[in-house]
Amino acid sequence: MPAFTAADVKRLRDATGAGMMDAKKALTEADGEYDKAIELLRIKGAKDVGKRLERSTTNGIVVSKHGALLELDCETDFVAKNADFVALAERLIEIVLEQSPATLDDLMAVQVEGQTVAQLIESESARIGEKLVLSRFATFEGPTAVYLHKRATDLPPAIGVAVQYQGGDEEAARSLAMHIAAARPRYLTREEVPAEAVETERRVAEQTAKEEGKPEQAIVKIVEGRVNAYYKDFVLLEQPSITEPKRTVKQIVDEAGLTVQRFARFEVGQA
Repeated sequence: MPAFTAADVKRLRDATGAGMMDAKKALTEADGEYDKAIELLRIKGAKDVGKRLERSTTNGIVVSKHGALLELDCETDFVAKNADFVALAERLIEIVLEQSPATLDDLMAVQVEGQTVAQLIESESARIGEKLVLSRFATFEGPTAVYLHKRATDLPPAIGVAVQYQGGDEEAARSLAMHIAAARPRYLTREEVPAEAVETERRVAEQTAKEEGKPEQAIVKIVEGRVNAYYKDFVLLEQPSITEPKRTVKQIVDEAGLTVQRFARFEVGQA
């Protein structure tokens, strides 16, 4: 039997985040050699990462700093509230602010203490024991209002909204961010809606009206009504206000003197 103590097991666990049985097994296989045991655990962790590739990541956290947003996903809510996982998300958003990557691929390639961000996440995934996915990030310039929403009091924020604006005041902008969190708009104006999305709505409306036997002369009006309903659902400035449903968001922000330049809404587990 290799000679190692409970203190050796604790030291190995503290260094790697491995479970007690995994640490004992590694020390046994390594004949009590600490460095070799670490190597064995790293190999096991890498294999486990591979096994986790197909798992779903429907939990996680949205963090914000200086107007930037970042979403880091995991498999369970247990890990989502783990201090190491939260610290990783906070470290990643610091990297975003320091390095100003243009894309997610650029961020994953950033070098941090001798490894890339992608390798850092893979290493933490092996240590924590769950698949971790850096889903997206966004940065903003100028006045930006941020709202973070928790799905449960014991969990970290799962929805994050940032609104870049001019004019008005921070209170009005934050109120708008809260509306965005609840109403889930996809676009700021109808001009941003992809033409193919509009054409899909038109086709669906036209085909549905025909199958329902609507008069030919009514179909054009029905199609336009459906397209307008789509805009009201997904275009921020055309949505009914959550706080004043009889008024549009545009009417609310215009009255507040607020000009919305762009926004981002991240929700854990949602595209």
